[in-house]
Amino acid sequence: MSDQSIPEARTPEETHGPPGGADSHDPTDTTAREGISRRRLLGTAGATGLVLGAAGGAAGYAAAPTSAATPLTTLGSEQVMFHGKHQPGITTPVQSRGHLVAFDLAAGAGRKEATALLRRWSDTARRLMAGEPARDRDTSVARDAGPSSLTVTFGFGHSFFGRTGLEGQRPVSLDPLPDFSSDHLDKKRSNGDLWVQIGADDALVAFHALRAIQQDAGSAARVRWQMNGFNRAPGATAHPMTTRNLMGQVDGTRNPKPADADFDQRIFVPEKNPESPEDPHAPGTNEEYQNGPAWMANGSYAVIRRIRMLLDDWEKLPTRAQEDVIGRRKSDGAPLSGGTETTEMDLEKTGKDGNLIVPINAHARITRPDQNGGAAMVRRPFSYHDGFDADGVPDAGLLFICWQADPLRGFVPVQRKLDRGDALSQFIRHEASGLFAVPGGAAEGEYVGQRLLEG
Repeated sequence: MSDQSIPEARTPEETHGPPGGADSHDPTDTTAREGISRRRLLGTAGATGLVLGAAGGAAGYAAAPTSAATPLTTLGSEQVMFHGKHQPGITTPVQSRGHLVAFDLAAGAGRKEATALLRRWSDTARRLMAGEPARDRDTSVARDAGPSSLTVTFGFGHSFFGRTGLEGQRPVSLDPLPDFSSDHLDKKRSNGDLWVQIGADDALVAFHALRAIQQDAGSAARVRWQMNGFNRAPGATAHPMTTRNLMGQVDGTRNPKPADADFDQRIFVPEKNPESPEDPHAPGTNEEYQNGPAWMANGSYAVIRRIRMLLDDWEKLPTRAQEDVIGRRKSDGAPLSGGTETTEMDLEKTGKDGNLIVPINAHARITRPDQNGGAAMVRRPFSYHDGFDADGVPDAGLLFICWQADPLRGFVPVQRKLDRGDALSQFIRHEASGLFAVPGGAAEGEYVGQRLLEG
């Protein structure tokens, strides 16, 4: 975890409106046959809004389903576009439900099979993100729901390039991550040829996408590992605010924002400058050569870490001790040096005893970009809870996902510094890891990864 964290809660300006085409309908949709199409339900959502207040919610909980159609809320009608300069699920506001799944290509499968698979996956993602059923074998799990901010994001692991004969196109930035002292990694739940990130604001919509992606893999690829996560649901608080993690800490205050002047430079691989010399070390060379080959233009690199929180140990600490570990107040996320959540942390401020108010090993101090040569990442994690062991110890923590133009200048230097003295390290354990090259978005008529697989 770090002080550069989960994107802030949605505001009306950050959300996508309902999809268009309200008069179109799917002939296989039962709601359409009953006289109102799923698309028309979406079209009424914005005008209807939330239909239950506090009393209505309580009454509705125990009531039996009625035959009358209830319009979708704005939550269900929000749609994220599949096609674009960047893949969805990177700058998209973090959703309340997430699935991460890695695949390995099947024995004998290569570039041809991978190409066909990415075509299928891209078509399925495009349809589901628009609130449409999957083309084949749709399970009807999400039949009654809108798009619910669904995003499906695809990436390639280090091993993918050897399996497909594309070693010459493997980015240097995809070299395996170094070992860290906090690692207790399970290799079976790490890495993989292909990686898919799914996020949605409805659990059934998210599962529907997960199942469709897994079915699409067919005989070309098999699941290597899969993880499930969650976040606070939009609208769960009285006003938009930064979410909390399972330690109860406000988590996400200093995440880079798309409005920042240097956001794209830090997070996305730039497009190739045709006037740049071919020598990557020559003066004036475009940074694209350092971050990846041309097919990675407008893409990003995702680091995934399953970080278990040792909650029994953490929860024994008094609140003040927890705040010293993080460097921020637990109540509102403000720095211990004073102010509000967004106040700049004063790293030099001392108390009456002459000691630093923000401890030297506080997590928020160590992870600040200005303490790490400007290293910055966009983090879109999900919390997870996978039950309790025989002693009642929770298997819970953070599915850490961070995005950067180059992990060697983003995640790696920050994690190395955390290794050397982060107060939080005794309360967490890194149990799985992965690094994936996530290409730019697919244009209309393209599939994700086409410039790599057909280049």
